[in-house]
Amino acid sequence: MTNSALGFPINSKTWEKTLGGLFANQSMVYIFVILLALFGTCFYKLRKETIFACQATLYSSDRYIASCNGTHYGDYEHGAFAFDLEPEAENFARDADVLFLGNSRLEFAFSNAATADWFSGASARYYLLGFTYFENMLFAEELLRKIRPQAKVYVINVDDFFDRTETPPVKTILHDPTARTRYETKRFWQRVHDPLCKIFAVICRHQFAIFRSRETGAYYPEAWTQLKKVTPVSYAPDLSQNVVGRNTAAAVDFLKQFTHEKCVILTLVPFPGTKIGDADAIAMGLGMKLVTPGNLEGLQTWDGYHLDEPSADRWSRAFFQAAGPEIRSCLGKHGASRQ
Repeated sequence: MTNSALGFPINSKTWEKTLGGLFANQSMVYIFVILLALFGTCFYKLRKETIFACQATLYSSDRYIASCNGTHYGDYEHGAFAFDLEPEAENFARDADVLFLGNSRLEFAFSNAATADWFSGASARYYLLGFTYFENMLFAEELLRKIRPQAKVYVINVDDFFDRTETPPVKTILHDPTARTRYETKRFWQRVHDPLCKIFAVICRHQFAIFRSRETGAYYPEAWTQLKKVTPVSYAPDLSQNVVGRNTAAAVDFLKQFTHEKCVILTLVPFPGTKIGDADAIAMGLGMKLVTPGNLEGLQTWDGYHLDEPSADRWSRAFFQAAGPEIRSCLGKHGASRQ
């Protein structure tokens, strides 16, 4: 028995037991804090860097995520087509009567009721085979060789389409030996993301995402209002002879390979600084006419690049007024599949 500093008697065994319990409790608290910090870090990374940075509200039997702004998720649509991860989508693209080629400007311009209504009235199938990252003919060539589409009409958005630059997703697909595995993993996480976010919405953030239709290739953006940077459409009539010459030569080769004896309609979806001069010159160099509705007043983009919904609706309706007769004539000549 010993006395404390205040003169109270203390049993040494009791004291040791008390100290041991205190240190044990402190160790447990320390371990708990570490585990909590690790969980918080993992949870933060999950919601910021993966597909869980985006919501799952627009999934359906017809839609998958084409792109999610999670730091380490990003693009899926390129790999989905390159590695046959969405076979239904490829089948619809192959069987379409009218195939649209171009970048995401084309996608946003035609992903609307105006397009669906026109093709419903024409009893024809269409597919929007455009992609993000300002995609061009280099990737389109790979897909067309693989898909072997039956399209009677090709609508091509001339906006840098006849360029052969490797965009970031295409570089990955063509040169990274782990690309297939990475895209397969992205597909797997969509299967997990869909039910979990619908049950536990709190684990998913609201980063910008693009959902895509398997049947038509149309885009369905989610949380895009957070990226709003409204900018009016404008036109640049001047042209670059180097760009025109290079793109015209590439276009001749592309059309000869993939659209022989098919109808081709060249168009140009407008944006701030629309390169109308280059597009007109490329069309003339091909002995074709650029088919556009003309300079519609009041068109604007929602992010500085893509037409907003009202503008896309107006522009696409005007496009079908201008191009519709030729599309119908081509479908009549070659025969359209019944929907």
